Amino acid sequence: MSLDHEAIRKAYPDAVTVDDSTGAFKADGTQITLVQSVIDTARTTLDAEAAAIAYKGQRKAEYPTIEDQLDDIYHNGIDAWKATIKVTKDKYPKP
Repeated sequence: MSLDHEAIRKAYPDAVTVDDSTGAFKADGTQITLVQSVIDTARTTLDAEAAAIAYKGQRKAEYPTIEDQLDDIYHNGIDAWKATIKVTKDKYPKP
């Protein structure tokens, strides 16, 4: 059995140990009864949280380096720089 450790920890914040073969446990060793629908809801929440910030990493990967951006501003002005940056912002909009 393979458990969704991240979703279990989100759904059951008191879980300190999650083991694929034995389940989830509290700090005092008490086993937590896992309910799949609760875990599924937590997974949905985690996926939505990740999607809400995914654009940041996508943008960062495509933006020119700071040095190149400053060079663009120096040679072409702020408006040209804004146009360059806008292409990436439009490609990966905020949700």
